[in-house]
Amino acid sequence: MTLWINLFLSFAKIGLFGFGGGLAMLPIIFQTAKVFGMDDPGEFGNLVAISQVTPGPLAINAATYVGYYTDSLPGALAATIGVAIPSFVMVLLVSYFVEKFKKSRIVAGALAGVRPVTVGLVGAAGYFMLGAMARDWNWIAGGILLGTILLSGKWKVNPFLLIGIAGVIGAFLIR
Repeated sequence: MTLWINLFLSFAKIGLFGFGGGLAMLPIIFQTAKVFGMDDPGEFGNLVAISQVTPGPLAINAATYVGYYTDSLPGALAATIGVAIPSFVMVLLVSYFVEKFKKSRIVAGALAGVRPVTVGLVGAAGYFMLGAMARDWNWIAGGILLGTILLSGKWKVNPFLLIGIAGVIGAFLIR
């Protein structure tokens, strides 16, 4: 029971203080996953990959993965509910007060201050993922990485198509 409460509270903190979406939350999720025994960068790379390709928000998918890794279905439920509850409550509160504070300079300033942190956290997530990828580096994976950056960033190719192509290439060329 204590493990489930710890999972719930740990992921509730992520849900409460994680700004900028799932990628920006990855460094915090990584630190939390380490507390629950997932300290292998390769395993964390698996977590990120599975969280990205499964439907739903990355933070919820990652919480479910860590919870399941820690204590199967009860752990997955505790972590998933923990990460989702704060967002649910905040959306209810924000939707209630949005009209009242829409033109507030303080709110606008706070949001402007959070934006650079979000970009930094997304960059840190990339750093963590590159570290995991470097351990099993090969030229095919590097080509997939570079191709994804170019095709997605420059030519705006659909991410689903890129994931499918990379999966096929990996299935046949990376062993």
